[in-house]
Amino acid sequence: MRPITGRLAARLPLLMLALLCLVALVRPSFAQEDDGLLPVTKAYQLTADASTPGLLKLHWEIAPDYYLYRGRMKFKPADGVTLGAATFPDGEKHHDEYLGDVEIYHHAIDASVQYTLAPGTTRLRLGVQFQGCHETDPKICYPPHTEQLELPLPAAGTTADTGSLGAALQQLGATGRAGGDTPLPAEQAFKLEALAQDPQHLLLRWSMPPGYYLYRDQTNLRLRDGAGLTLAPQWPAGTRKDDPHFGKVTVYFGELELPVTVGGTLAGRTHLALDASFQGCQDGGLCYPMMTRALDIELDSASPATGTPTATAPEAPPASTTQGPLQTSLALALLLALGGGLVLNLMPCVLPVLSIKAVGLLESGESPTRARSHALAYSAGVLLSFATLGLGILALRSAGHALGWGTQLQQPLVVGLLALVMLAVGLSMSGLVQFGASLGNTGAGLATRGGAAGDFFTGVLAVVVASPCTAPFMGSALAYAFAAPATHALLVFLALGLGLALPFLAIGFVPALARLLPRPGRWMETLKQFLAFPMYLTAAWLAWVLANQRGADAVGLLLVAGVLLALALWWFERSRHRGGVARALVLLAVLAAALPLYGLARLPPPARGATAESGTVAYSPAKLAELRAAGTPVFVDMTADWCVTCKANEHTVLDTAAFRELLKRTGAVYMKGDWTDVNPTIAAFLEHYHSPGVPLYVVFPRDGGEGLKLPTVLTSGLVEQALTEAAR
Repeated sequence: MRPITGRLAARLPLLMLALLCLVALVRPSFAQEDDGLLPVTKAYQLTADASTPGLLKLHWEIAPDYYLYRGRMKFKPADGVTLGAATFPDGEKHHDEYLGDVEIYHHAIDASVQYTLAPGTTRLRLGVQFQGCHETDPKICYPPHTEQLELPLPAAGTTADTGSLGAALQQLGATGRAGGDTPLPAEQAFKLEALAQDPQHLLLRWSMPPGYYLYRDQTNLRLRDGAGLTLAPQWPAGTRKDDPHFGKVTVYFGELELPVTVGGTLAGRTHLALDASFQGCQDGGLCYPMMTRALDIELDSASPATGTPTATAPEAPPASTTQGPLQTSLALALLLALGGGLVLNLMPCVLPVLSIKAVGLLESGESPTRARSHALAYSAGVLLSFATLGLGILALRSAGHALGWGTQLQQPLVVGLLALVMLAVGLSMSGLVQFGASLGNTGAGLATRGGAAGDFFTGVLAVVVASPCTAPFMGSALAYAFAAPATHALLVFLALGLGLALPFLAIGFVPALARLLPRPGRWMETLKQFLAFPMYLTAAWLAWVLANQRGADAVGLLLVAGVLLALALWWFERSRHRGGVARALVLLAVLAAALPLYGLARLPPPARGATAESGTVAYSPAKLAELRAAGTPVFVDMTADWCVTCKANEHTVLDTAAFRELLKRTGAVYMKGDWTDVNPTIAAFLEHYHSPGVPLYVVFPRDGGEGLKLPTVLTSGLVEQALTEAAR
């Protein structure tokens, strides 16, 4: 006998299934008489419901000991009928000896299919094909079975667009849903408006009455005549819902604000023609068919465009009174960046790194050559890190991601890693582990070689720790960089780095300054150990940031990782002069410390309340528009838990009795936006005011005029003057 060829072997399961189907076709009556098998229409009783315009609902009752294959269900429309996506519930996992791993259904199944009808079509006609098996003796699979459906449509409903909805509403209007609420017309149930915050960024807003919701995955955006342009929506977190039509989905109740980034060149365009298709439901009642709204959006105006003539658009935030970022010259931007980087050395976020820099500076007093070596290596680390960080942010922003200065700390994994680095640096400076002979090596906690490597990684760490801070002059320079060509942006980031490294360079290359430093000695070891404690405090602060981002579980995982890292470093020091087995155990301990970080990256954000704290109002464009329409002055504070400048401003100005008294005296509302985690709505506000990140403070006056953008570093006098003028 010849062996079975590879091709025949691959087709053998299908041939066997076909043979079984043929047997079932030839002997249905025999099987029923001898084996008690049910006819296919009795084993799988199909009913259909087309009372919802644009949606066909199907229900199978499956007899005991029978099942249906999910993957064998097909739909064949008749002329004039176009079918959309079919929705099935998740089936049971099953390994079929002929079909392999499949999903099957027992007892009953509900499915749905979207459809549209050509003009003049009065009935819904289609074929529904399905296949199933009997799972007890005699085990047999039925051949594919097709039932032809011909269903009446709702009164006056010949298409699945919004024009056919009136008849469905008339049909349901007498009784409504169980609660007695009559469904609203689509134009009233789902109001849509759009505005251009700037030519590259749109904001779409759906407003729905209580009890109505919108599907996220049934929403599609398309530009008419948009050749060369792309749309990148940034979906906010919605509500998870177990939907009878689409299964587990994300929906939005009440109001949905959707920032959309427009990619491509908009030169010469003054308008964008946008088609928005979407679908929603009345909770517990009518599900509306797919709706499409056409919007004409003016790119040079903040006036909203609406897809319905009756929609009322809330007021958008007015343009900032500050100049646009590209109205600043490159020379001025470079000067501001240099000054901002220089002042950054004095900001609280960089103070922990000053501990490392102080040790390096004192060590550099040994000789002019060594001082220059320290300065150059440290500056190289700073400049390269600034260039990498800046170009990475610009590249991601050009791809449609809403990123800004310091947003890497929105990622819990980055926060956790940075906390562990600070812990390792502190342990090294405390003398519990030595990464090298040079004190400069202890700066980075990453260098395993002496000399320049330690100084280089000290510069890298300085940039990483400095990123949550925004110093004076930095805001305008970064805003220019985020809007400028890539080459100009790179120069701005390098100027920031040069400013940060300038004190170190001055000491290294100006002998008169170097001579002012005390001479190295044994006392430096005590100083180094004392300066380890700012490292531990920084790690504690990062753990607090992590707690606000991902809750107590995240802090627990970080503590476990910290203990395992300390174990790895302890064993590293003890095994310094031992063999390869001991070093391998160090590697295993480091890998064990990384395992909790994997769990950290998978934790969901905790539920956040409507307001951050007593006396504040959570930011939303709708609430801001409502307050401004009522003639209320508003102080908007965009902040984040990882933003050290924000926390410094809160401690000295905003969380004081004087500020609360000022709010009461001026009748102003304090509105906060929390950017600790990714938030597209807040990102859109930041971009609207050309802010590269947080903090951002904008004061809106009582008379509805333009908002005043305040400096990133606040004083009580500055805030009092701005709110007093806003209240006039």
